[in-house]
Amino acid sequence: GAGREWGKMAAGGAADAQARFGHSVKGLLTEKVTSCGTDVIALTKQVLKGSRSAELLGQAARNMVMQEDAILHSEDSLRKMAIITTHLQYQ
Repeated sequence: GAGREWGKMAAGGAADAQARFGHSVKGLLTEKVTSCGTDVIALTKQVLKGSRSAELLGQAARNMVMQEDAILHSEDSLRKMAIITTHLQYQ
């Protein structure tokens, strides 16, 4: 009678609680997966930005070496012109 009815209700309530718990766990998992996906995207962007920065730094270093060579060449040319000027003044 009444005991059996209460048993069914208790079982129904437990099943309902279990379904709610399963639903909340799925919700939390979905939230975590979305959060991890967002983090992975952010990390990927940061790594790409870092590799781009390294590439730009390398390019800047090569440009500086080229400028240094040009400066040294100019300095050498100026020294030679100074010698020629001195020779011309003697003549």
